[in-house]
Amino acid sequence: MSDNKTSYVSPLSTRYAGKEMQYIFSSDFKFKTWRKLWIALAKSEKELGLEISDEQISELEKYADDINYDVAEAREKEVRHDVMSHVYAYGVQCPNAKPIIHLGATSCYVGDNADIVAMNEAAKLVLKKAARVLKNLRDFSEKYKSLPCLAYTHLQPAQLTTVGKRATLWMNELVGDINNLEYQISSLKLLGSKGTTGTQASFMELFEGDEEKVKKLDSLIAQYMGFSDCVPVSGQTYSRKTDYYMLSALCGFAQSAYKFSNDLRILQSFEEMEEPFGKSQIGSSAMPYKRNPMRSERISALSRYVICDLQNTAFTSSTQWFERTLDDSANKRISVAEAFLAIDAILNIYINITDGIVVYEKVIEKRVNEKLPFMATENIMMKSVKRGGDRQQLHEIIRVHSHSAAKRVKLDGLNNNLIDLLAEDESIPLNKDEIIKELNPDKFIGRSVSQVEEFNKNYIEPILSKYYDSSVESELNV
Repeated sequence: MSDNKTSYVSPLSTRYAGKEMQYIFSSDFKFKTWRKLWIALAKSEKELGLEISDEQISELEKYADDINYDVAEAREKEVRHDVMSHVYAYGVQCPNAKPIIHLGATSCYVGDNADIVAMNEAAKLVLKKAARVLKNLRDFSEKYKSLPCLAYTHLQPAQLTTVGKRATLWMNELVGDINNLEYQISSLKLLGSKGTTGTQASFMELFEGDEEKVKKLDSLIAQYMGFSDCVPVSGQTYSRKTDYYMLSALCGFAQSAYKFSNDLRILQSFEEMEEPFGKSQIGSSAMPYKRNPMRSERISALSRYVICDLQNTAFTSSTQWFERTLDDSANKRISVAEAFLAIDAILNIYINITDGIVVYEKVIEKRVNEKLPFMATENIMMKSVKRGGDRQQLHEIIRVHSHSAAKRVKLDGLNNNLIDLLAEDESIPLNKDEIIKELNPDKFIGRSVSQVEEFNKNYIEPILSKYYDSSVESELNV
């Protein structure tokens, strides 16, 4: 049997997350980033006057992406140290550059800086996939911006909204998440070359006490790695609060997706809307007729995981002792990577659902018409007052008839007869045709249509122009 049948493998890899996000947190991405960091360090040190030759750097660059994993793995079994194993393996390939690989650095130089690089790349991918969701929801909102539907407060029918206007609520949550993630990306800084306790003592030794060169070293490394700067001060590691801030942004996406999935699950129960359902998809092993919202349920499940996962980074950040302690490592390599993988999975499903939401307009119309007579009572009362009626008396009459009609619907299972009751009451100075004119759903959706158009133009289009990329993969495995 293959390994994935006899050993545990995370479902985030086998079932949920996409290949691109998985690669960002793969060993290959990590170790290639280590080599890029070693090259950046060597180039920076050479530029600042250390005796490092162009030939040595060329040799390092030649093998930047050609990692001799067999040598590194064999060495690690001997020395039990992953960084030094890869320093050794790189040196085997680059004998001329061997003396200057990792010069002056600690393990955290490659470990922490590579983590920042990975988070940066992963966060940018999240933005692209979030934009795919927004594109789908934008199109959906425009298509259904004029379709009246029941709106709910306390999960009880309130005034009307439109199907498209409701979609702007889902989009608005994501807009806030995108803004937050953009800020976190812009705030990311490399650790740089800070040394064992963050004092840069080893580099002060290398550069014979020249503080300006040591300071310049960090800025050059950042430049070679595509970052604006390195953190100004640190212990041995970058502040673990960085992980918390980044996962807080991911947690926001999880909350937004969770709300969408819950709303859609309820709407599917109302039979107003439905997530896409495959031609051969099975809803239940026991009940062949069922069309369960399994994709929305999966979003809910994975979102709960991310929301809970945030606590890992909070505890890790708060329990770091002085300049460094190693109880962060095992936790953060799981919590950070799997948060990104889970968010990737959530967005993949979100893209899939929003690309094919089914809307049952006749069901929506029927449900609106069932509740509209109650919602129209205020308009009917105001129009009756204009005809000379007494507002307080009319309020009581309409209240009594409304309760009678509600009893007929809820207890007797009959149709809503409120309009007939009002038309037959001589105290109401309107005939049935005039009352029915007040039942036009379009009168009860307020600025829904304009709000959709304005929101999409002012908030969604700018995001799509920055991040939308139709080529970004969002495959579903199950």
